[in-house]
Amino acid sequence: MGVLAANPIPAVGLLFSLLAAATPLVSAKLKNYTITYDDFKSDTHKLRFIGNDSSVNLTPGVDALQLTLDEVNTFPLSNNNTGRILYHRPFKLWEGQNDSDRVASFSTSFLVNLNRDGNSTAGEGLTFVVAPDHNLPPNSFGGYLGLTNATTDGHALNQIIAIELDTFKEYWDPDSNHVGLNINSVISNKTTSLIPELVSPNATTDYFFNLWIEYDGINKFIAVYMAQQELKTDPQPPRPANPILASYLELRGVVSQNSYFGFSASTGNNSAELNCVLRWYMTVEYYPDEKWVKIGLIVGIPTVLVLLTALVVLVYYFRKRWLWQRTDRQMSGKVKSMPGMPREYQYRELQKATNNFNETRKLGQGGYGVVYKGVLANQKGLEVAVKMFSRESLKGQDDFFQELTIINQLRHKYLVPLQGWCHNHGKLLLVYDYMPNGSLDKHLFGDANSTPLSWNLRRKIITGVASALHYLHNEYQKRVVHRDVKASNIMLDAEFNAKLGDFGLARALDYEKTSYIEANGVAGTRGYMAPEYVFTGKATEQSDVYAFGAVLLEVVCGRRPGTKIGPYLLLVDWVWALHREGQLLEAVDNRLGENNVAEEVQRFLLLGLACSHPTTSERPKTQEIVQMLSGSVPVPYVPPFKPAYISPSVAMGDEDISSLATTTDTTCHTTADHYGSGSAPAAINPEIQHP
Repeated sequence: MGVLAANPIPAVGLLFSLLAAATPLVSAKLKNYTITYDDFKSDTHKLRFIGNDSSVNLTPGVDALQLTLDEVNTFPLSNNNTGRILYHRPFKLWEGQNDSDRVASFSTSFLVNLNRDGNSTAGEGLTFVVAPDHNLPPNSFGGYLGLTNATTDGHALNQIIAIELDTFKEYWDPDSNHVGLNINSVISNKTTSLIPELVSPNATTDYFFNLWIEYDGINKFIAVYMAQQELKTDPQPPRPANPILASYLELRGVVSQNSYFGFSASTGNNSAELNCVLRWYMTVEYYPDEKWVKIGLIVGIPTVLVLLTALVVLVYYFRKRWLWQRTDRQMSGKVKSMPGMPREYQYRELQKATNNFNETRKLGQGGYGVVYKGVLANQKGLEVAVKMFSRESLKGQDDFFQELTIINQLRHKYLVPLQGWCHNHGKLLLVYDYMPNGSLDKHLFGDANSTPLSWNLRRKIITGVASALHYLHNEYQKRVVHRDVKASNIMLDAEFNAKLGDFGLARALDYEKTSYIEANGVAGTRGYMAPEYVFTGKATEQSDVYAFGAVLLEVVCGRRPGTKIGPYLLLVDWVWALHREGQLLEAVDNRLGENNVAEEVQRFLLLGLACSHPTTSERPKTQEIVQMLSGSVPVPYVPPFKPAYISPSVAMGDEDISSLATTTDTTCHTTADHYGSGSAPAAINPEIQHP
């Protein structure tokens, strides 16, 4: 320290002097890194979801990585999906360029389900991939499996190796059911055909496959093993003794020195499959980065680093605080200028009311944010629901203003009332009345031991929702299309009065407009979306009526609209078939027992079918719906056979477009049925056994 005192120099200059004087130590030996996912309920922040089609499916009983869209539970099928899911950090696989230097080894095992939709061709496949970065090649759908495309396939610059599970025969493939080793190309260097098939020939049966991939960096050798198991929940079977595919493989010079590990998959044109990874384990060797140390300056370097770090932190903190304060002022001014704006809450007040947004206070979660229960001590213990928007970006502000500008002026006994708002340091919150009986779907599909809703309560709830929709479509100063009418967005107060909520997707239309067209795809939930909305993206009053019809059938039948019943993919198709057979009352929820009026129940079911008519002009208006529910007006004729939907030729002009905006992606309920059955555990028998 005496030397430092005798030669004072600026802090930055000192830091560079210390680093320049430091000498590199010999690189540490290989280290091991372990990745463990028994399921995907947690730690998914360590995964990178690349492409719009990849996601994590947290449906209870599923908890899987979804490499492509859930085609099995989505209507209509969307063609040519592709996606990658990679671990967030890279691993350094070798040190120098000497061929004799040690290359890192790795071993991984994972469970997959590639089940297809019953009415579609299986395709295209899933891979375990070693990649140089987090990029997804454009147009890598179809036979390119999310690895390459028509332009880049076969190029050494790809720097990828992959083990493919291929379920569709392209012209370069040996068949539609094989495992292959791919190096910078989808044309495999080595393949093995499989028995049994990767995708069940019977779409009602799921096949679950365990894969083990082991790479020996010393002997430069890769081996792949496979075994089938019956149920997703079964324990992992023992690894088979013999590999189904084995090959010499030199990673150095092929992949990037710093590479990422994960999965890719794709579907093709009119082909569909789940492409799910249900669990994943991996151990990989890696070389740590070189560290610079100088023993004589071991005290000086940390001191300088601490001072510089503190300076950077202070500058960052004060700059961010200044930006927050400026944004808060702008936001507050914009909100307060809106007519009829309710109270502005302080962030500290809501933070205290929700116990610092504690997980135990969480009421629900959606694409726009999380809703918490709060108790306002300074308002005599008033219970409220606090919605915190999850996106603090400009898009999050757009979502916040869109909902606020609509809901703050709506006044109706069957709408969830807005109490106030808050904006603090980028955090956006709305405060609503608390509904002690929660949402309608929790009463319909919650605890099996809970008391089912009586027919009188169900009639009361349906009538309230119809009244709320009539207000939005006809009685408010602007026509409002809700776009997300469903059971989970219908709240119940202490007396089980329905309160329609969640206006995150709602849009107010000017009087000369009759529809809203979404610029970036439809948003909604499977089973509730009208066919014309799915195909054209045009949201209208009639598409809200279709969603109401789905809710009506859901309440009477006690089944979700997206439920597959026998050969029928949707609840409405099943109910329509019972109507055709003269057995409509067979659709009624068994839990109602004799506690219902047959004539009234039949009227409600027929009205639900009328609202679900594929032709928009045949659906009743909300004013007629209110009268039909009361029995003052008869339900329109419902044909015994459900008419086919005919997609119109849509030419969108200015008169069709209310506004263009970006909203959440389409949300589809996924059942656990596709993850729960299969054949008995067995090792996979290749048609051609490779050593």
